Amino acid sequence: MSTFTIDRKLARTIQRITSSALGPYQTAVIRIGFSATYLLFLLRELPHRHEMYGPDAPWSWDMAQQLISGNQAFTTLMWSDSTVWFETVYVVALLSAVLLMVGWHTRAMSVLFMAGVLSLQNRSIFMGDGGDNVIHLMAIYLVLTRCGQVWSLDARRAARAVRVAVADAEDDGPRRSVRGDGAGPVLWVVLGLVLTVATVTDGLGGTWWLPVLFWILWGGQGAWWAVNRYAPHSEARTLLDVVANLAHNATLVVIMAEVCLIYATAGWYKIQGSRWQDGTALYYPLKLDYFTPWPGLSDILASSGVMVMLLTYGTVVVQVAFPFTLFNRRVKNVLLVVMMCEHAGIALLLGLPFFSMAMIAADSVFLPTVFLVWLGGRVTLGRELLFSRRGKVPGQRRAVDDEEAPQHSGDGGHTLVG
Repeated sequence: MSTFTIDRKLARTIQRITSSALGPYQTAVIRIGFSATYLLFLLRELPHRHEMYGPDAPWSWDMAQQLISGNQAFTTLMWSDSTVWFETVYVVALLSAVLLMVGWHTRAMSVLFMAGVLSLQNRSIFMGDGGDNVIHLMAIYLVLTRCGQVWSLDARRAARAVRVAVADAEDDGPRRSVRGDGAGPVLWVVLGLVLTVATVTDGLGGTWWLPVLFWILWGGQGAWWAVNRYAPHSEARTLLDVVANLAHNATLVVIMAEVCLIYATAGWYKIQGSRWQDGTALYYPLKLDYFTPWPGLSDILASSGVMVMLLTYGTVVVQVAFPFTLFNRRVKNVLLVVMMCEHAGIALLLGLPFFSMAMIAADSVFLPTVFLVWLGGRVTLGRELLFSRRGKVPGQRRAVDDEEAPQHSGDGGHTLVG
């Protein structure tokens, strides 16, 4: 009986990780959080983009080319040193961040977002900080997740397609066809041409895994679209769904492990520092002009030795303890709130808003699903109240009449490149 019970639990676990993409709300928050963080960063640095990554950067194009020839990093900014090309890459990075945030063709936008992040950061690697490193990693991880299952335009389009199908099944008349989304095939063709040119001209960096990843994603999305269109109920469709779920769930585990590793290493390195051991480490950055956007507030905090000591020791304790609290949901949720408040304080006191936003977005992978569902409901209610104040909302027309909807089952909105 014991062996039978274990086998049943194992079979149930395998069934769960292959039949569904876990953590849909958590991955949606990560998608929205990191794309919004990088979008705001690019907008803030818009007047200084030429000095940071462009033709006027202290780290010149020739110097960057010499470095990249050694570390084999990927950046599209090395394809040309013209200003027009730099502006094109910067605009694509901005647009991909916006479209990924709202969830329009999330699979294609996640790839473009990754390309934009890697291109800009690898062009001038000395311009980043810890937050940029987190964005760098998460941009790669997002490509392998099904992060458009909820809170995205893809999910809304898929839901409307399902409603149309249900309505057609209930009607006695002939079934109506749902118009497909023509943007998906166009994106797929355009990105395929760009990928071909980049591969032929050896513009995908010196590593082997990145070109392989790009081609697998491109070919996989083509196969996904073809199966959904011509054999939506076949075994091939089920197989593709299983592979996508496995990749998503494995990547979700990697993201969780990455966050735990960041906090564990940061905490253990702090323990070895003498200033963290005597409880004075927080005092010194509060006295640096570079890290004091609000000098008066920093002086008030630095003047209290007890508060400095408590915050210094508390930071170390929280970072070291967090990975071990994952086995206790209540303690984990409490420390999660504490860490998010800590990053909000870093953004306010030390003037590092984008680092704090990146870490809060990474921490969101551990937020309870119940809370995220409640939060989504509050946002939806607020949106409905806002629109209701502007006037009576007219009755909805059927999705087949007013908006395009993909022809596939409810799989999170991933059409050809979506």
